Amino acid sequence: MATPDTRTQILDAAEHLFAEHGYRGTSVRAITTLAGANLAAVGYHFGSKAELMAAVARRVIEPINAAQCTGLDKLLARTPDPPVSELVEAFVGPLFDEMPAGDEGGARRSRLIVTILSDPAEEVRGWTGSAEGAVRERYLAAFAHALPGLPPEELWFRMRGLLAVTAVDRLDAHQRPSPGCESPVAGEAARRWAITFLTAAMSTPPTRS
Repeated sequence: MATPDTRTQILDAAEHLFAEHGYRGTSVRAITTLAGANLAAVGYHFGSKAELMAAVARRVIEPINAAQCTGLDKLLARTPDPPVSELVEAFVGPLFDEMPAGDEGGARRSRLIVTILSDPAEEVRGWTGSAEGAVRERYLAAFAHALPGLPPEELWFRMRGLLAVTAVDRLDAHQRPSPGCESPVAGEAARRWAITFLTAAMSTPPTRS
């Protein structure tokens, strides 16, 4: 097997450390030390620590976004009015696929997503671009069509909840596995439970002011 190049080694190290310690709790020196690279390598390959954070986030999120788009395309090709349950499955299913409970890489990706959602550092939220925005807008439109009457702000809150609940579940499943949770059957059961629960959460009537 070929040895990873320096850029990939830095990405791997940064993903591990950002997921464990957050953006501000991770120094460039710690990243390069773990990667076995010199201190100037981050600047050479990425420009800055913030740009490295963005590259790490995109490497984790882009495959999920691509799968979410594919799932939505398939739904809309079949019907212009997919039900909420199928929209939820298309949205959260790729998270289960990319973050299997028995896999350390999946747990690390879960931790990183939780970090992106919760880290107070502005740089952690500055990684998104037009591609990520397009995925968000497509799902917002699809859910808005399926849930007429739900205010846009509350709809976006609920969509963030889909992401947060799934990421936390995947992380917890790795850190505190239930008996037999490493089996494919148990993993598929958790996926079904999540879809049932999140569909109900998305479908509840708008909150009264």
